[in-house]
Amino acid sequence: MNSKKNLIHYWIMMAPGYIWLILFSIVPMFGIIMAFQDFNPSIGIFKSPWIGLENFRYMFSMDDVRQVFINTIIIAVGKLIGNLIIPLIFALLLSELTIKKLVRPIQTIAYLPYFLSWVILANIVLNIFGVVGPINSFLGLFGIKPIVFFGRADMFRPLVIWSDIWKGFGYNAVIYLAALTGIDPALHEAAAIDGAGRFKRLLHVTLPGIKTTVILLAILSLGNILNAGFDQIYNLYNPLVYSTGDIIDTWVYRAGLVNLQYSLATAVGLLKSVVSFILIIISYVLADKFTGYKIF
Repeated sequence: MNSKKNLIHYWIMMAPGYIWLILFSIVPMFGIIMAFQDFNPSIGIFKSPWIGLENFRYMFSMDDVRQVFINTIIIAVGKLIGNLIIPLIFALLLSELTIKKLVRPIQTIAYLPYFLSWVILANIVLNIFGVVGPINSFLGLFGIKPIVFFGRADMFRPLVIWSDIWKGFGYNAVIYLAALTGIDPALHEAAAIDGAGRFKRLLHVTLPGIKTTVILLAILSLGNILNAGFDQIYNLYNPLVYSTGDIIDTWVYRAGLVNLQYSLATAVGLLKSVVSFILIIISYVLADKFTGYKIF
C-alpha cells in the first residue's frame, strides 16, 4: 500500500513536466502538416489546400536557402570544434597550475559569461567591437581607422564562433576537470619516478586518461551540427552580414513570422529537424560503439 502511495506521489511530482512537454513539444508537432500545404491563415490549417512536396522543391531551388544551410554548418562546426578544444586546454592548464589557491577564482571568472543571456552578452560584444569601442580605440593608437566588425560579412562568422566559445568555455571545462580527477595519481607518480617531465606526463598519462571523455563529447556533439545558435545570431546579426551569418533558425523566423511564408518556413524547419534527428541517432550509435555509452 505504501509503495502505491509513493508511486502516486512520484506521478504527481512529474505531472507538471509531462504537461509542459505535451503542450509545448508534442502538440505543436501537429503544425508540421503546413509544410505540405499552401497554408492560408484566413481559412485555417484544416481547409488549406494540399500541395505535397512543392514547398520542398521550391526550397531546394532557392539560392539563399542553400547559403543558409552552408552558413549553419560552417558556424556550427566551428563552434563544435572550438567548444571541444578550448575548454580542454583550459582544464589542462588549471590542473597544472601550481598555485592551487588561484584555481577557484579563475574558474569563477571564466564561468561568469555562461550565466548571462545572449540578450545581455550580445550588447557587451557589440560595444566591445563597436566603432568607438575598446578594440577600435586600441587599433587607433597604431593609426588604423575604425572597423565596423559586425558590419563586415567576412568577419561575422569568426566573431560569432569565438564569442560563443568565450561564453561557454569555463562551464564546458567542468566535464574535463571532473574527468581529470578520475586519473589515478599513482600513474603520475610512477611517470615522474621514471623521469617524465610535466609535458610528457601530460601526453602519456593525462590525455590518455581523458581520451574516452573527449571522444564521447565529440560524438554526442554531432547531433547539434545544424544548431548554430538562434539567440546569439539573432542578437548579433544585421542585413549587412546575411550572406555569411544567416542560419536556418533566423531564416525560418524571418520567412515565417516576418514575411508570413508559413508553409515554406515550416518545410525548412521540418527538414532541419529530420536531419538533426538522424544525426542524433548516428551520434548515439557511434558513442555506444567507441565508448560504450548507452541511453537505455
